[in-house]
Amino acid sequence: MYRAIHISPMIPSFDIKETVLFFHNLLDFKILMDQKTYAILSRDNSTIHILPAGSVIGEMEFYIEVDDIEQIWENIKNKSNGLNLKKPFDREYGMREIHIIIPHTKTLLFIGQKNKLIYTDN
Repeated sequence: MYRAIHISPMIPSFDIKETVLFFHNLLDFKILMDQKTYAILSRDNSTIHILPAGSVIGEMEFYIEVDDIEQIWENIKNKSNGLNLKKPFDREYGMREIHIIIPHTKTLLFIGQKNKLIYTDN
């Protein structure tokens, strides 16, 4: 049986440069490769691939689970001017989340952490 190491979403973008800057400047992802038509970014054990969007782009969502959502919020709240986002809030399924529409895409980014007041591991 194989073991999945991590998921690398491939996000179509109308402006690759701006989408790369979103992940790099707001969420501190490291730029591994940045070409005009393709980019790869990483943070910890996660990678994100950015590629050109076609004339019709579908909607996409992906989830990044983190260990300290409040620290992330403190880091991004003053950098988020003009972004469509929801500040941290608790979900009924035991997660505390931030939601952000990634610029120049139809992609919803969920950043979440297990809510210690609600979520229990059994």
